[in-house]
Amino acid sequence: MTKGSALITGASGFIGTHLARRLAAAGVRPVCLDLKPPRERLPGAVYITADIRNLTEVDIPEIDAIWNLAAVHTTPGHPDHEYYDTNVNGALEVVRLADRCGVRSIVFTSSISIYGPSEDRKTEDSAPAPTSAYGKSKLMAERIHQNWQTAAPDRRLMVVRPAVVFGPGEGGNFTRMAALLKKGFFVFPGRRDTIKSCIYVDDLLDLMADADARGYDSVVINGAYPECPTLEYIVSALKTRYFANATLIDVPRTVVLGGASLIGSLNGVGGIHPDRVRKLLKSTHVYPQWAADRQLLPTGALDKAIDRWASATDRQFV
Repeated sequence: MTKGSALITGASGFIGTHLARRLAAAGVRPVCLDLKPPRERLPGAVYITADIRNLTEVDIPEIDAIWNLAAVHTTPGHPDHEYYDTNVNGALEVVRLADRCGVRSIVFTSSISIYGPSEDRKTEDSAPAPTSAYGKSKLMAERIHQNWQTAAPDRRLMVVRPAVVFGPGEGGNFTRMAALLKKGFFVFPGRRDTIKSCIYVDDLLDLMADADARGYDSVVINGAYPECPTLEYIVSALKTRYFANATLIDVPRTVVLGGASLIGSLNGVGGIHPDRVRKLLKSTHVYPQWAADRQLLPTGALDKAIDRWASATDRQFV
């Protein structure tokens, strides 16, 4: 992994917090930049409160690499312009900062949203087809980073497209799934066979570190498990191991779509966006071809990851 010092944008987020720990443990000084306060403070780390959209006046200590994780990402959840404002302008600011600081290595976390939802398997070679403002803004940000890399010799760029990332501190889809099972039930919204590509946070960081150590000029990596599990598989893996008494309930597709239409007609209910409900019916079938070709993520890793998550959180899955 990168030596010396590394700037992490979006360092207060879920992945950023885990990355800062990983870099510090490897002897790299994390320079953590975010608008939000850090979840924890590591000895020797530098913490900077700043907006990724304007880094011109920010005092950055000497750094050897940039890990650009900052983004507006909850989708739906923001007006379209906010995704472009932060994700595209942020990418422009990061590459300008790299030029000013003489940085030759950037890791950029994009998203599988650049492929768009699909029942068909997508690899790193699949044509992007984003349907959301978030996915489109991430694809634009990829291009900005790639233009930076090709503009001068000996620059290195890793673009990582993570699927759903889970683990301690996630607070997202997997945490909500476990919380429902803990209450004694889980509701399958319309179908059980929705493919939900995913990866445990430590496995994602392992994958990124392995790619970083191999050497490359430019590489694009899907961060997901090769089994491309269905929602039913994920829920069953949690239930079998930790929530044996939970009841699984099926809600017909027509009811889910009807509920989404009703929420839309009422301009949202309880902060729920109708597109978020419809999203439950759509697969994200993303395959990590780069990692699979190098046998870096063996089939069966998801089951082991769930056990690691349980152990790390004392079976609280938070």
